[in-house]
Amino acid sequence: MKALVTRPAENAAAVAAALRARGIEPVLAPLLVIEPEPDGMARLRGALAGVQAVLFTSANGVRAFADASGRFELPAYCVGDASAATARIAGFRVVVSAAGDVADLAALVASRLAPDRGALLYAAGADTAGGLDAALAAKGYSLRHVVLYRAVAADALAPEVAAALRGGEVGLALFFSPRSAETFVRLARQAGLAEQCKDVVTVALSAKVAAALSGMPWRAVATARMPNLPSLLAVLDETVAA
Repeated sequence: MKALVTRPAENAAAVAAALRARGIEPVLAPLLVIEPEPDGMARLRGALAGVQAVLFTSANGVRAFADASGRFELPAYCVGDASAATARIAGFRVVVSAAGDVADLAALVASRLAPDRGALLYAAGADTAGGLDAALAAKGYSLRHVVLYRAVAADALAPEVAAALRGGEVGLALFFSPRSAETFVRLARQAGLAEQCKDVVTVALSAKVAAALSGMPWRAVATARMPNLPSLLAVLDETVAA
């Protein structure tokens, strides 16, 4: 069995390894390319003064911050375990994971950090969604939202991905963000491959990701119970067993 892995290349290795361990052949199909902002260091220079912690909602944000700043003494508050693991590898001394979604991260911050102890820096992408800014502003925090990278959508499916779909070789497809799901739907239709998806079971990281996959004749759409890789793989195992 083959499974499409639609994560950006930087984030796909762990997923591919987990699939191989299950006897499933991964087909890397990155739909978004992560591009750091070239002036990231300048963007951070003024924003870091008086900051008590840095917030991350993706591993891409961690990498972009690490490349643009050496402030690893600041505590890193991460949305999930994957971004937290990336922060530890990058060199952050204090790393805390919300092990969930943006709402969980906002709740974690509120339980650990006081608004009057300094601003929070949110190292974000250009197309960030989720409402972290509003959630923390409502709790009285000063949040400095600094865009350090952007995710550029592919303009076509890779030839090997299109060939695998056209040949009926793909039984599973894993999706991790609404934007990557929307991009796949658009590109598959553009390539005339919508009908080839009728035998593909998709596994989505969240309900929002699953909603972005609507309108295609999937065999089924399964959704992780929690927005993290272990939960997605657990649902994948259930789906394969069924």
